[in-house]
Amino acid sequence: MAYASVILTPTFKLSSSIGINPSGLCSPKFVPERVRCSATSPKSAAPRLVSKGCKLVGCGSAVPKQKFSNDDLAKIVDTNDEWISSRTGILNRHILTGKENLTSLAVEAAQKALEMAEVDADDVDLILFCSSTPDELFGGAPEVQKALGCKRNPPAFDIRAACSGFLLGLVSASCHIRGGGFKNVLLIGADCVSRYLDWTDRKTCVLFGDAAGAILLQACDSEEDGLYGFDLHTDGFGSKHLNAGMKHIETNMALGFDGDSLGFSPTHASISYIQMNGQEVFRFVIKVVPESIKASLAKASLKLSDIDWLLVHQANQRIIDHLATKLEFPMDRVISNVKNYGNTSAASIPLALDEAVRSGKVKEGQTIATAGFGAGLSWGSAVVRWG
Repeated sequence: MAYASVILTPTFKLSSSIGINPSGLCSPKFVPERVRCSATSPKSAAPRLVSKGCKLVGCGSAVPKQKFSNDDLAKIVDTNDEWISSRTGILNRHILTGKENLTSLAVEAAQKALEMAEVDADDVDLILFCSSTPDELFGGAPEVQKALGCKRNPPAFDIRAACSGFLLGLVSASCHIRGGGFKNVLLIGADCVSRYLDWTDRKTCVLFGDAAGAILLQACDSEEDGLYGFDLHTDGFGSKHLNAGMKHIETNMALGFDGDSLGFSPTHASISYIQMNGQEVFRFVIKVVPESIKASLAKASLKLSDIDWLLVHQANQRIIDHLATKLEFPMDRVISNVKNYGNTSAASIPLALDEAVRSGKVKEGQTIATAGFGAGLSWGSAVVRWG
């Protein structure tokens, strides 16, 4: 009987290049010189050596056609433009309506990223779909893969971590390239948070918008590696401050029988509205995110003065400003587009990056410190090079 196995045998060598050290963290001091991958069979196939870095080579984004201004929101909830803009910096947001869906937004963003990278959909080796609000319960990645027409059936799966999702996806994509032999990984952040908002609660409904953003990560020589350092964390005890729990509704009457005869009561499940303690989340972010960015810089042997741009999750302008101030980072080198889109969850970082790249603000070879934070509570950061 034929059989197959995969053997990963990392050997480490001191180098000035960037890579992943034995603890799983990026550092210029430790680089996986080789990862030995072998598929064994009765024919004893020869081992394959993998020694790769990864770089960001394409980006794209998409937003719904329907735009809602603060004045539009004031028609359905007790608020006004001054109240929203002064507290959040948000002026507009885009909301999925009608025949639009999140999958179509994700596909549009992905196609733009592939076009920029000059990579055909059939050459994609892996699709990571970072979303907490997919159109399909069992995941949105397969739907995106189908719509893109990837004929080689590359693996495609979801990463569900809300506003931290894109950072987790970025690190996951790099690990698949460095240790798994993948060449082209399509990373998508997309969310339709508007589906889970209480539109009578002005503390939450004014903050969010819907969008999708995508990045194409590509394998390169380890000396050209574009992910210099990262830092990831989760504190499950903080979930009480930001969550959207499951609701269970008994369905005995609708089914026409008494659940007691089965020993249980069948239920219909749905997701509740987003619940958020804004003050606690704000305090959490201001405390942990600067520490995380500094940790990523340390692992990359870089200083904040080496960074060209700061790009954090676009939660609201108040948080962005406070983070830049605490880091003592120049405001003219902080990327922000939250005023036009609101908080788009996992889409916010790739959406802002795409606009900055296409406008010519971010140029090839520049270094970006980026950070995500949100539900979980989870947070993380990474230092990357564009191009």
